[in-house]
Amino acid sequence: MNDMHNAQHWYDEYGILRAPGLVRLALEWRAPWEYGAAVALRPLLNLAPKGDGHPVLVFPGMMASDITTAPLRSFLESRGYVTYGWKLRTNLGPRAGVLEACRARLAEIRKRHKRRISLIGWSLGGIYAREFAKEFPRQVRLVITLGTPFTGHPKATNAWRLYELVTGHKIGAPDVHTALRVPPPVPVTSIFSRSDGVVAWQCSVEKEGPLHENIEVEASHLGLGFNPLSWYAIADRLAQPEGKWRRFDRSGGRAWLYRDPKRSGWF
Repeated sequence: MNDMHNAQHWYDEYGILRAPGLVRLALEWRAPWEYGAAVALRPLLNLAPKGDGHPVLVFPGMMASDITTAPLRSFLESRGYVTYGWKLRTNLGPRAGVLEACRARLAEIRKRHKRRISLIGWSLGGIYAREFAKEFPRQVRLVITLGTPFTGHPKATNAWRLYELVTGHKIGAPDVHTALRVPPPVPVTSIFSRSDGVVAWQCSVEKEGPLHENIEVEASHLGLGFNPLSWYAIADRLAQPEGKWRRFDRSGGRAWLYRDPKRSGWF
């Protein structure tokens, strides 16, 4: 009976929202090419804005580790940031001790630098970034998520069964998922792709506000953290002076690379 009630809740609020189909799922094979493009375009990416040296903590996606975020962290270090992985091996969800270890990691970085920390999270890692920014808003400078499913139907992904398997947690309870939709009280940028083959892109679209925005890139879900468009956008967001956050500027030539995230339709 509870399952029926939960299903009706999500249907009433969002209508029919399904996981990406087979075509988009097949396009996930783009990920190695996206990394290759980032390597090939590194000379151009080195023209991205440099930062002020503040610390950046990067959370990996589900079933991923710090190895997957190493290329992004290396790029950001070249832009002048001090980057950190989460140091908890494979991300198997919020199992016992994980959240406590993340809090300790944040405290350690904060103590070392005595500066606010920017949080980046890829897919499930973005949930960590968002929730810790809510918990510690005075310690977090800004949040950037990559293909993170924080809204929409909780099962509108091709990974929800895997999530339940590896974490031991059931998803779909409105009282849990509804809280995830609330953005942190700090600047938040959601980077998403309409051709994401794992997460329905609507699940990664933030309700825009004075401190909250969306940036659309053409990427696979597995390649979002390797994609050169993502890298440039991340560098651009991190380079903003603290306390002077502004929306991503799509004017000029950028409009050819970063499409309007507010447009209607799937493509």
